[in-house]
Amino acid sequence: MSGKLYIVGTPIGNLDDMSIRGLKVLQSVDLIAAEDTRHSIKLLNHFEISKKMVAYHQHNEQQSCEGLIELLKQGQNIALISDAGMPLISDPGSVLVKSCVANAIALEVVPGPNAGLCGLVLSGLDTRSFLFLGFLGKDNKAVKAGIKRIEESVDTVVLYESPHRLPKTLEILVKQGLGHRQMSISRELTKRYEETRYGTIAEHRDYYQENPPRGEYVLCIEGRTADEGKVAASLELESLSLEDHLAHYLKSGLPEKEAMKAVAKDRNISRRDVYNAVKR
Repeated sequence: MSGKLYIVGTPIGNLDDMSIRGLKVLQSVDLIAAEDTRHSIKLLNHFEISKKMVAYHQHNEQQSCEGLIELLKQGQNIALISDAGMPLISDPGSVLVKSCVANAIALEVVPGPNAGLCGLVLSGLDTRSFLFLGFLGKDNKAVKAGIKRIEESVDTVVLYESPHRLPKTLEILVKQGLGHRQMSISRELTKRYEETRYGTIAEHRDYYQENPPRGEYVLCIEGRTADEGKVAASLELESLSLEDHLAHYLKSGLPEKEAMKAVAKDRNISRRDVYNAVKR
């Protein structure tokens, strides 16, 4: 009979946040798969848990997964933990969980702290719906794709950023025309020097130009407002020719007179200018 994989959340800073259930699982399993055994041994030592650990991280995820699946098939119970927070959330683990599902191996989650959610509830922004992006990435293509999703999202956006990349990310957001959006930036969550700052993206950019970032950061960004959406749509229409711009409104069902009026308003020109351009 196969064993079970336990996905165990661990503290993101304050060790008192380790759950009683999580401790019981770590004490009872046959093996702990840890993102960094050198880091996780501190957690185990603090709670006086003596248990065999193996490394399971992004650089050996596929190879380690195969070995762990074999142990699970043999009936061993394994706990998966990351350095901090919930495994799989911007951390390794998805390959192993997918493989467990494919091999009909039992899974059980033991909830724990999550930096993104902690930052979100501290943000003062809309929490009813949000977009979690994690880290934007290092290459320009990934960063551009992430910035575009932030720009277009009507929901609060939650992302992580490292201290050495934070100023650059804020500068990119401002240059993209998002400097007016509200943002909260949290650091050292649950730790002694926990801090959350509030303001616009531009204000945060200015602050961190003068104050070097320290620690890991959670950024929560206001979603696109209705007015901002209207401006974006208007700018997109303005990139069309006058004929195509007019055709857009005609296809939507507006009479020609009203369609010309709408085009003139979008482009801040007179209706006669629209008429002369499309009727010549």
